[in-house]
Amino acid sequence: MKTPDLVSMLATGTTRSDPDILGKRLGLALLTGLIGASTLLVAAYGVRGDMPELLGTPLFWLKVSFPLAILMSAQSITARLARPGALLGVQRLCLLALPVLAIWLASIGFLLLAPSSLRLALVLGSTWQVCSLNIALLSLPTLVSMFWAMRGLAPTRLALTGASLGLVAGAQGVVVYTLYCTEMALSFWGVWYVIGMLAPATVGALLGPRLLRW
Repeated sequence: MKTPDLVSMLATGTTRSDPDILGKRLGLALLTGLIGASTLLVAAYGVRGDMPELLGTPLFWLKVSFPLAILMSAQSITARLARPGALLGVQRLCLLALPVLAIWLASIGFLLLAPSSLRLALVLGSTWQVCSLNIALLSLPTLVSMFWAMRGLAPTRLALTGASLGLVAGAQGVVVYTLYCTEMALSFWGVWYVIGMLAPATVGALLGPRLLRW
C-alpha cells in the first residue's frame, strides 16, 4: 500500500474524540470503586453505631482527611501518567508525601508526650492485626475499576502507573474503612493505614506491566 493511500484510509471516517475522556473514565472508575467498597464494608463489617456523634468531632474529620489527601494526590498522578510523555513533576510527588509526613511528625510528637508505658499501645491499638488486611480488601473494587479505566487510556510507564492506581484504591479503601474503624490515634493511622495503602500499590506495580500493556 502506498503512503497516500494509507493516509487516506486512516483519515476516512474519523470522528472528534472527547477532550474530557480521561477525566470521565477515571471519575467513573473512582465512583464505581467507592460504591463497591461501601457495599463491601456494609456487608462484611457494618458501620460504627456512634457515627452520628463522631461526625461532630474534629478528630474524625482529621482521620478522613488523611487518606482523602493521599487519594486526591494519587489520582492527579494517575491522570498524568495516562498521558504518554507527560512529565510527572516534583510538585505532585511532594503533595503526595506531605500528608504522610505530617501524620508521622504529629505521631512522633504525641508519642514523645505520652507515658512510655502507653506508647506501644498507641501504635498497635486493638486492631493492628486486621486493619491493613481490611483496607486491602476494601481497596479491591477500586483497584479493578481503575485498571479498567486505565486500559482504555495510553500509559507508558506501566509499573509506576499500576502503583499509582493501587495507591488510589488503597486510599479510597481507607476512606471507606474509617466508617467502621474504632482507632483514633494518629500513630496507629501513620503505621497501619499506610501499610494498608501500600499493599494494593505494590500489587498494582506488579500487575501494571501485564495488564496495562498496549
